[in-house]
Amino acid sequence: MHRSVYMLMLAGAATVFAAGHTAAQDAVTLRAPVTDADGRVTLGDLFDGAGKAADVVVAQRPGQTIVLDAGQVQAKARQAGLSWSNPQGLRRIIVSGGSEGVSNTPAKAQAGATKDVLVFTRTMSAGEIVSADDIAFKPVQAHMASGALMLDPQTAIGKSVRLPVREGGIVKTSDLASPIVIKRAELVKVTWAMNGISLSMTGQAQKDAAIGDIVMVQNPQSKKLIEAVVTGPGTAVTGEAALALRSDKLYSSR
Repeated sequence: MHRSVYMLMLAGAATVFAAGHTAAQDAVTLRAPVTDADGRVTLGDLFDGAGKAADVVVAQRPGQTIVLDAGQVQAKARQAGLSWSNPQGLRRIIVSGGSEGVSNTPAKAQAGATKDVLVFTRTMSAGEIVSADDIAFKPVQAHMASGALMLDPQTAIGKSVRLPVREGGIVKTSDLASPIVIKRAELVKVTWAMNGISLSMTGQAQKDAAIGDIVMVQNPQSKKLIEAVVTGPGTAVTGEAALALRSDKLYSSR
């Protein structure tokens, strides 16, 4: 009796191991670029080697482009028995609409030509942070798609809205800014470090500032102003660390 139960347990364990081993073998690779043809974004659109899970729908594409959260895509793939390791450490995946609406005719030769640009998908107030759901690519009249437009969703996501914007409005670089993490008159901890020695003081910020901005902080004892670079909410650095941060920001903005 005990031997029969033991054998059944072994058989069950072997089955579980085999199933897990099979799932681990269903490794997939993210396509580049990622496109779909009908507005239904499936695992087959996203990954090479999706197999039987290829028809599993991940999202509905509302416009010419949709931005997906990489972590949610990874979880959806795992639920369908697929393994995507995300070797590039992606945070977001941009899916565009295949060959829909694409024409080889030059835009100037088309009557009422359109151009795909980023637009806001909802009305937003000043100070709100842009998420992946707040923007999408949609066609607009070509003559309206002028000026300094924000065309990279990855850059727009995480920025804050400078002034109120309306649903359907074209996203311009002037509409967005880095989120404010320090308010004027707020207390800021400023740190100075060199050769293993670290000093800090807490003073009052003289203006609103975002990460990477230079802010003047007033020393409460001497009343002198110290120039520092903002590193996060309520924190800033000065000295060599500040110079390095400013250099990195200037280089990345080129």
